[in-house]
Amino acid sequence: MATALKDEAPQNPDKQQSEAVVVRFAGDSGDGMQLTGGQFTLSTALAGNDLATFPDFPAEIRAPQGTLFGVSAFQINFGSREIDTAGDAPDVLVAMNPAALKVNLASIKPGGLIIADTGAFTKRNLDKAEYESNPLEDGSLAKYDLLAFDISAKTIEAVKPFGLGNKDALRSKNMWTLGLALWMFGRPRKPIHDWLKQKFASKPEIADANIAALDAGHAYGETAELSGPLRQLHLDPVPTQPGLYRTVTGAEAVAMGLVAGARLLRLPIFFGGYPITPASAILHHLARMKEFNVTTFQAEDEIAAICAAIGASYAGQLGVTSSSGPGIALKTEAMGLAIMTELPLVIVNSQRGGPSTGLPTKTEQSDLYQAVYGRNGDAPLPVVAARSPADVFECAIEACRIAVQHMTPVMLLTDGYIANASEPWQVPDPEAFERMPAEFLTEKNGTDEEGNAVLLPYKRDENGARPWIRPGTPDLMHRIGGIEKAVDTGHIDYSPANHQAMTEARRDKVLGVKVSDQQVSLGGTKGKLAVVGWGSTYGPIHQAVTRARRAGRDVSHIHIRHICPMPGNLGDLLGAFERIIVPEMNSGQLKTILRDKYLVDAQPVNKVSGQPFTISEIEAAIEEALK
Repeated sequence: MATALKDEAPQNPDKQQSEAVVVRFAGDSGDGMQLTGGQFTLSTALAGNDLATFPDFPAEIRAPQGTLFGVSAFQINFGSREIDTAGDAPDVLVAMNPAALKVNLASIKPGGLIIADTGAFTKRNLDKAEYESNPLEDGSLAKYDLLAFDISAKTIEAVKPFGLGNKDALRSKNMWTLGLALWMFGRPRKPIHDWLKQKFASKPEIADANIAALDAGHAYGETAELSGPLRQLHLDPVPTQPGLYRTVTGAEAVAMGLVAGARLLRLPIFFGGYPITPASAILHHLARMKEFNVTTFQAEDEIAAICAAIGASYAGQLGVTSSSGPGIALKTEAMGLAIMTELPLVIVNSQRGGPSTGLPTKTEQSDLYQAVYGRNGDAPLPVVAARSPADVFECAIEACRIAVQHMTPVMLLTDGYIANASEPWQVPDPEAFERMPAEFLTEKNGTDEEGNAVLLPYKRDENGARPWIRPGTPDLMHRIGGIEKAVDTGHIDYSPANHQAMTEARRDKVLGVKVSDQQVSLGGTKGKLAVVGWGSTYGPIHQAVTRARRAGRDVSHIHIRHICPMPGNLGDLLGAFERIIVPEMNSGQLKTILRDKYLVDAQPVNKVSGQPFTISEIEAAIEEALK
């Protein structure tokens, strides 16, 4: 990991040592909280700390300023030990206005630090936040450390030499706040200086104003009276294996993993997409990777996007499409077409709160039934679920492998939390991945009764996959489409026996996908309790099980990547535990699948609030299950 540059800040005698800290920046959706959090994340990664982030967006494109439903927040948990979640409760809340304070107040740890901009606590803003009195003055924040001062005024003063009006000057308020946060945790400013100069290269006066605001916030931390709650905290770098590291979001990891998978297959990649939160970022990232033989297509609707991707797969490229729940519903009929034509296709579902439009900027895991069962007819497809932003990279490669080797569409499940959150990622050695070049049929592959060579476009290999035939290959013209095909020959065939045979062949092909045996993430392979999860619940489950085991509890953590088909040893593994609980951000979908497949008494632990599980919620579920 890159080492942090030394800043010029003097050593603070009041500096305290800490193992991990949770900080949340919150303000109006126009206050730049995501940008502030992103740059603080960059500085934290450069300092060598492990980290996990949680960007929390409002659903409205631009809610009325200062209102409760327009609050945007960015939470980061970082420290000198392994970090698996964005943290349960903030140690520090930076509240840029009354609405940000009100929305986030219940989350702060008792005794936590609140940094508030008094300049934004006007009567008008207090009314918008539905405060009857000013919480900074009425004693209602007594159980917290409070540092309240006029950040707005200090920002205006800092950028005054650049001739900006008050409105433009206040746009740098987030940089002033970031400067103070950099001082609090001993972070260097130079990387942020460089980023600002690059971002505003065409407007150097704006870059200079933001740098001045950043430096002013940092200077405030250095020179302010420190008898109050403001302290400088130090976190040592986390021990890491040597290598090249970077921070990565789930959307970035999906894009890089898809490209890596396509290159391992020696295929060009075609991505057909349509803008939808939170999946749009995948299209944005892939559009910047054209040098890797990537074609991106923003279609007029979800159906056109997946149909274009299917057409690309028919033409011999790796077709990819992505969406969130509502868009996946629209793509369903075309998924059936890809299953019937038996063409490779990767479908990325970045799950969000539903149904319908639901909670477009919040996270959920409620598309599992949709992924496993949600098509007309008997139409199974492999389903792979990523557990974290960094894990998405390998999951995307796995999805590409399965799609091509088994000539089938594959669904890759992430969610809003994974897509937007970031964590450190050790860039892997490209030579460590197995090359798996795709093969195309170039000559006839069968013989008729008279011994003449014939084409059998649905003759299956050891994986149950039919051959991939590029259109235009001499002598290999064949039928393709959504109507049932005859075994081997691919001729149209409606006969009952043929449909039975082809339905079973498509099913067996999916069930025969080779996946690794299920491993236990933490704990023993048998015992009193197994906590079984999938997707982004990995972090809070892992930390909760770690704490329970430290307290002497007989509990293990099992996390499933391959939802369909499931690992061959999973049934025996689950049967070795007396009790099973399944924490999910839905109403119990994996729980139902496990009960159906293995007849185990899995008990649900459900949450559908649009927010990730906290560690304490799963700890409580473990204690309840062990009673």
